[in-house]
Amino acid sequence: MLKGKISISLRLTLWFGGIFFFGWVLFGTAMWLNLKRTLTGERHQTLTRRVDRLEELLRKNEGEDDTDRYQDFKDFAHATGNGLAEVVYADGTRAYPSPSPAAFNFPWPEIHANDTERFVRIESAGQSYWVLARSFSFSGRSLFLLAAAPEAGNLLVLQSFWRGLLASVPILLLISSAGGYWVSRRALKPVDRITATARSISIRNLSERLPVTETGDELQRLAETCNAMLDRLESAVNQIKQFTADASHELRGPLSFTRTVAEVALRNPHADLESRKAFEDIVDEAAKAAILLEDMLTLARADAAPFSMTLGPVDLSAVIEDVCAMARPLAEQRGLTLTVSHAGEPSAGVLGDFSSLRRLLWILLDNALKYTHARGQVEVLLTVISDRTTLLVRDNGIGISPADLPHVFDRFYRADPSRGMVEGNGLGLAIAKWIAETHRAQLSVASEERRGSTFQLVFLGSTAKLFLCDCGES
Repeated sequence: MLKGKISISLRLTLWFGGIFFFGWVLFGTAMWLNLKRTLTGERHQTLTRRVDRLEELLRKNEGEDDTDRYQDFKDFAHATGNGLAEVVYADGTRAYPSPSPAAFNFPWPEIHANDTERFVRIESAGQSYWVLARSFSFSGRSLFLLAAAPEAGNLLVLQSFWRGLLASVPILLLISSAGGYWVSRRALKPVDRITATARSISIRNLSERLPVTETGDELQRLAETCNAMLDRLESAVNQIKQFTADASHELRGPLSFTRTVAEVALRNPHADLESRKAFEDIVDEAAKAAILLEDMLTLARADAAPFSMTLGPVDLSAVIEDVCAMARPLAEQRGLTLTVSHAGEPSAGVLGDFSSLRRLLWILLDNALKYTHARGQVEVLLTVISDRTTLLVRDNGIGISPADLPHVFDRFYRADPSRGMVEGNGLGLAIAKWIAETHRAQLSVASEERRGSTFQLVFLGSTAKLFLCDCGES
């Protein structure tokens, strides 16, 4: 997985688990080394006490003959160290016979005349032994006492400890990962709240603010900084909205006056042809500008109060019938076939505003008629299934390119030149989107170039069950 695609929470979990595991490895290694040192020290201490007792025994029996002293030495060797003991001269020769075959065959370390006491680790028959060699003066002779003890018990304890450490790896990793995840989620929970709130804020609800927790940490400063930025954005957007609304409203008067003057001038029978053509152009352009201003004023009002519309029970079939009655002559004039069909339950009641829904459907239908070539087809399909009411406006026109599709509901957005040849101000679909949102409906589009477009309007949870009126062809 790429680092850029790993969430902060997962990264914190991995870091926490990794650091915890690394600390456990260091702790386990230190404990193992300490246990090994302790066991080795105990083994050395055991050998030291054994040699002390052997030295004491030899001194105690100094007056006895060699046979008695050897027998005492042999009995001591068998009683304390399984016979692994020797008494030798400085040249390595035995002062007494080996007390056991094991001692005789044992690879005793080489004796150094200047050694006073030395611990040596020896390998014999696949096992490790610790050997203590100590110088000893006895009856005017310089002797060395040797004693050996196996390390098998120490190794068994160390192996058990190491297996215990390895067995605890999965549990420790699980605990450390779970702890890291819990800590990271708890630490990033305010970030999730900030993210969710930030995603919900749009131009329609710029007055909302991010939640601020009085913790005095970086997250509080981040939320406060974002809220300050939103304050500035809201102020700037409100100024733009107010300017748009004021400009649209104020321009309606002069534009209406200009159109009226041009229309009056056209009634003058003495006007020459050139002047009449100019006045006709003025009337046409004034009409287009009036539509643009009306659309701009509608969106400005929508931004100011997006959900202030009064909603009531509306029969979508009646809306379709009304709009189709206006659109059918236009379709026939352009050589298009307009069909209306219905599927599912007979009742198509929704909660809405009749005139607004009528305008929304007209925008979609007018859009389909504009961008469909002669002999093309435009279909209006109403589907009612349970509490889901769906209205489709489908055409087999020029379609929309994938690059333009995400922007068709943006204000003043005009698509590629082939679609730009059709008259329009780029506000119709933006108004349709606003009307859909006002009705808590979902408006979406699917399109393929040169194969047509389908606009889908979905109402969820319809509240009114009204009689479906027949609306044209089926």
